[in-house]
Amino acid sequence: MSVILQISDTHFGTEQAAVMEALLACAWQLQPDLIVLSGDVTQRARPEEFAAAAAFLARLPPVPLLPVPGNHDIPLFDVLTRLRDPFRLFRDSFGAQLEASRSLPDVFVTGVNSVQPWRHKRGALSLEQVDAVAERLRRAGPGLMRIVVVHHPPDVHDAGDIGDIVGGAAQAVRAWARAGADLVLSGHVHVPLCRPLALRYGTDAGACWVAVAGTAISSRVRGGHPNSVNVIRVDPFAGQARRVLEQRDFDPARQAFRVVATRALSGEALAVMGR
Repeated sequence: MSVILQISDTHFGTEQAAVMEALLACAWQLQPDLIVLSGDVTQRARPEEFAAAAAFLARLPPVPLLPVPGNHDIPLFDVLTRLRDPFRLFRDSFGAQLEASRSLPDVFVTGVNSVQPWRHKRGALSLEQVDAVAERLRRAGPGLMRIVVVHHPPDVHDAGDIGDIVGGAAQAVRAWARAGADLVLSGHVHVPLCRPLALRYGTDAGACWVAVAGTAISSRVRGGHPNSVNVIRVDPFAGQARRVLEQRDFDPARQAFRVVATRALSGEALAVMGR
């Protein structure tokens, strides 16, 4: 069985201490095999914010990490640095590779960088990036669940967030679905979502799902949605691999993250098994 913890939009510089401690407790209880950081690790890409993020990550269980940058992880006001070397502090903190891959016994996960420094907020994917991700998905071993991690989402819950859908989403969804993608993990909008991509893209999306995580520990919550993270579980069941996503929200009364929804990830319609 593999367990993946998705943490998104921590926005260090706006972190809440109590929520951060609750997330640490949740992570140690879960003992995940992989932790995914789906962007916006910092609020303003300042050195002290990256240092705070590194200190937090050092307190998490010592498991592999797959980070991708978000638009808040490049300088906003330092235009010269944004143009010359926008990801320097991110690379210094998390390694030189911005589009890394990780393999577990039953899951292949690959990241792609949707941040466009000259646009800053709205993300986009080039045709070259889309094709490179598709090729990595095709090369993954047989029988594996295939997951793509990108900060800007290919789908959103609220109509007002349509403009935040990553540029090139339609071609990316089509290419990745053909290459066997099962799930796209994203963040950015701070509003959780988990549903088949076919609801937006039709048959081009195949059986691929999207899961957008809320903000994990930041005070920058939106629309009444609390801090939240996602947990992906893959385990054998009745001779097949069962793939499940849990949405865990921060409960202020309990000072803990608790499961609020569990969804079976399949090509069929959304199956809510618990809430």
